[in-house]
Amino acid sequence: MVPMKDLVTYMAEALVDYPEKVQVNVVEGENSVIMELKVAPEDVGKVIGKGGATAKAMRKILSAAATKLKKKSLLQIIE
Repeated sequence: MVPMKDLVTYMAEALVDYPEKVQVNVVEGENSVIMELKVAPEDVGKVIGKGGATAKAMRKILSAAATKLKKKSLLQIIE
């Protein structure tokens, strides 16, 4: 799942003030992929967005990419 990890990393790094602190951990199951996104504490709000809009958009893009691989995806933002 390296391309999906790279996708999440790219999106997160573009949003935050401290891109060097972006970490993405991938937990892959048989039919699913869980992406755990960790950013600097002061950047969590930027990744989530107003009313969760940014996180929702990231999840939608990730879901589209996972569908192509016939898997379900889940993006968890670790605080």
